[in-house]
Amino acid sequence: MSRTRKDRSTTMRVVIAGQGYVGLPLAVRAAEVGHTVVGFDVDDERIKRLAAGESYVDDITSEQLQQVLAGGRFLPSSDPRACAGFDIAVIAVPTPLRDGTPDLRHIEASARTLARYLRPGATVALESTTYPGTTTELVAPILEEGSGLIAGEDFHLGYSPERIDPGNRQWHLATTPKVVSGINPASLAKVQAFYASVVETTVPVSDPKVAELAKLLENTFRHVNIALVNELAVYAHDLGIDVWEAIDAASSKPFGYMRFVPGPGVGGHCLPIDPSYLSWRVQRTLGQSFRFVELANDINNHMPDYVVRRLAVALNRHRKALNGSTVLLLGLAYKKNSGDARESPARRVAALLLEMGAEVRAADPHVVEDAHVDQRLIRVALTAEQVAAADAVVLLADHDAFDLDLVVEHARYVLDTRHRLTGTTVESI
Repeated sequence: MSRTRKDRSTTMRVVIAGQGYVGLPLAVRAAEVGHTVVGFDVDDERIKRLAAGESYVDDITSEQLQQVLAGGRFLPSSDPRACAGFDIAVIAVPTPLRDGTPDLRHIEASARTLARYLRPGATVALESTTYPGTTTELVAPILEEGSGLIAGEDFHLGYSPERIDPGNRQWHLATTPKVVSGINPASLAKVQAFYASVVETTVPVSDPKVAELAKLLENTFRHVNIALVNELAVYAHDLGIDVWEAIDAASSKPFGYMRFVPGPGVGGHCLPIDPSYLSWRVQRTLGQSFRFVELANDINNHMPDYVVRRLAVALNRHRKALNGSTVLLLGLAYKKNSGDARESPARRVAALLLEMGAEVRAADPHVVEDAHVDQRLIRVALTAEQVAAADAVVLLADHDAFDLDLVVEHARYVLDTRHRLTGTTVESI
């Protein structure tokens, strides 16, 4: 059962631990509806940028940020003492993989910090994507140990998975239904009350493990189906069949089919990471292999290698080797119109090309932070001169900002991984 937002009259003191792609939009939204919000992050440089009204997240403009700062509703801080006195705290920190194992250090550190300021009657909600059981088996004990309080009796605890899709203007934080859960009915009521004040619809479930699994199910579904069409694209090319035409034809069926398309690989935090949390949990708890996830990982992880192999074959037809060739990559982000380069397949493509001796240039007007970009890349703007100077152009992210007609007009050869271009010099994967 879902419930639509009804009442915003109760304002709260809110702490959002983690001010990245998930935490910052939530913090700004909570401030916009009237809550007093502390955006806590251990990254001092990130906090300085926020305090100066500079947004580094696609879904939050600097103007939005400046408005909530000017209204006194949003305080960015790297000082743990700013967390004191919260009514509700949300943990929205990264959960990467380390050697195939979930790395929950950021969750643990956030829980320890919040435990120092946890008061009777307060609420903590976890948003970070993780394996089923994290809320009750990891977060609850840390909060109890650090506060001396008992979860479910003295304070409330729940889980509400993030559903951020960077750059999506239709389904953003406020309009996307929010799954909510609590470790008991009172906790669920508190967690739901907060989220009902910032989103249009909440979807309560019976237990945090259900909510944790629901998030992993959503991303595993996408991961597996993308792997299916990626592998199909490889074999269709070898069979001389246009996979894109086949996908278009299949998409005409009004029932029993959902359209997925191939690409250079998967990126961002979700698809390369989240399904592996589920696979790891199944293996660790049940001693079984989650074969669909492992197969999807294998296929999607090797798509950048396939892109490079296709490029090498194409250059060979033109009597050129990758070694010494100039390759222009269009798009460093993992998806269209996004500045998020985390786990982007472009990183693997670039690394392989560099290892093979190519001079690699890259254009992406959205990716401005260098943390996830290979420093050996030569960053350039997309111009006719850059396109004409390249032995090959590879379209990896089809940003609206790219002049694709210019690319077709001036490129000697284009490998299009997004099926956006047509012309005698263009090939699609």
